[in-house]
Amino acid sequence: MKKLLFLLIVVVSWKTGLAQFKPVDQGSAIQFTIQNFGFDINGSFSGLHGAINFDPQNPATATFDVDIDANTINTDNSTRDSHLRGEDYFDVKKHPRIRLMSTKISATDKKDVYLFTGKLTIKNTTKDVSFQFQSVQSTDGYLFKGTFTIKRKDFDVGGTSTISNELEVHLNIVAKKAQS
Repeated sequence: MKKLLFLLIVVVSWKTGLAQFKPVDQGSAIQFTIQNFGFDINGSFSGLHGAINFDPQNPATATFDVDIDANTINTDNSTRDSHLRGEDYFDVKKHPRIRLMSTKISATDKKDVYLFTGKLTIKNTTKDVSFQFQSVQSTDGYLFKGTFTIKRKDFDVGGTSTISNELEVHLNIVAKKAQS
């Protein structure tokens, strides 16, 4: 009985020691910038889901598993957005979610700045990504800010065209304490 009680205390302590957060759309921004004919085209996504476990005192225990709704792509041009939802680009009917999952979170030498190492999945293609991000604590969670660059062709998004292969992704993710 003592062993069972001890095990229960350890599990509860571990569970409460690592704060759990839920990413929310309100206040969040998932944006990208890509060049087309030499001009910057900006766009965004929404439809955040997932779970974030984060303790700034122990970043090695942190995990991020977040996805967005690919159908929510918005470039302020409905014709272009419909084209981007199609098979040649995001193929949202077959691949409705874009997922970012950490494999390692590390502290850096800067206060409240961490290194995200993980996997990005677009259209069933998964690639390694790594970027620095900043955490800003709020009363009920965190704001996580980071920027990274990917090559769209690595994910079979779009073919040869006037659009640049590289695009920059800007994350400002609001995460609130998950309800028990």
